[in-house]
Amino acid sequence: MIVDEERKINVHLNIAERPTMKNILNYETVALDENDNSVIIIDQTKLPTDVVIKKLYTAQEIWEAIYRLEVRGAPAIGVAAAFGIYILANNINTSDYAEFYTGFKKQKEYLNSSRPTAVNLAWALNRMEAVCDANKHLAVTEIKEILRQEANTIKTEDIEVCRRIGEHGLTLLKPGDGILTHCNAGQLATCKYGTATAPIYLGQERDYRFRVFADETRPLLQGARLTAYELMAAGVDVTLICDNMSAAVMQKGLVQAVLVGADRIALNGDTANKIGTAVLAAVAKQYGVPVYVCAPTSTIDLNTKTGAGIPIEERPACEVTEMWYKNRMAPKNIKVFNPSFDVTSNELIAGIITEHGIARAPFTESLPAFFCLSI
Repeated sequence: MIVDEERKINVHLNIAERPTMKNILNYETVALDENDNSVIIIDQTKLPTDVVIKKLYTAQEIWEAIYRLEVRGAPAIGVAAAFGIYILANNINTSDYAEFYTGFKKQKEYLNSSRPTAVNLAWALNRMEAVCDANKHLAVTEIKEILRQEANTIKTEDIEVCRRIGEHGLTLLKPGDGILTHCNAGQLATCKYGTATAPIYLGQERDYRFRVFADETRPLLQGARLTAYELMAAGVDVTLICDNMSAAVMQKGLVQAVLVGADRIALNGDTANKIGTAVLAAVAKQYGVPVYVCAPTSTIDLNTKTGAGIPIEERPACEVTEMWYKNRMAPKNIKVFNPSFDVTSNELIAGIITEHGIARAPFTESLPAFFCLSI
């Protein structure tokens, strides 16, 4: 779908040309433009060389932004979905609730099909639908206003949840620790602080002087393009390594903890996260380095009993064979297996850090206990 470029992009800064530009952490990952009835995102496929701010107006634009990873990270996807379904609902021109709800459901199901693994997508959309259902006795105009408020609340809660994850995570770390990260579970994956990076950012504010190793995270290089970029912008001591260097830094005693995010956590603690997390956790187990999963309770799926029940998204072959290369780096017609996520067994996870505290094995007992609490 061709979109008017003046409407679609309102900021396009080339970092090499604009060395005095404001810090990437000063931009909002996801925002709502209420005057323009649009969702504003940083197009993360363009980072780190270009900061492109996009405005999304239509269901297709929102769907494609999520699918193409222009907005990514489970919490940020949830916020984008909440804002997205609000602006789409706002465009439904009817005063009849039944007609409005039918249109709402159609748009909700369409957005929910964009990515299957991240549970926050469905969680946010279901939460917005619950608002419709609970207020069906009101006028449609009033329901739209309540939807707007709910979407903004989801964003506000995300910021507070990430801060609390950071506070709990700091209790497991010591000043000067070496921390290894995988993929990007930073501010670019949330509205602020990040999940796995939240302890790092709070530690930076408190002079913990962490030494962070960010692995590339192939094939989409979120660690190299995003995590290394935002941590550098924050002044964190960060070193970029290849994915297959994790054992080397652990052998040297440079890593005291592994912090990763999550896209879905099963009842038994099995965790789906970016492909390569399971390998990293197995290596960490070998060298006695604890692996902590940092995630909001909205990422916990108590209806999925084990990791075997988590749907794993498969991505296009071109991400492996040619996306980042000037020339194709694999034979034509080669078969490619490109799952976006893998599942880390709960046995490899030392703890799951949430806004309510740290869950430890047996996770079938500790994870459900969090749902008796509120933020």
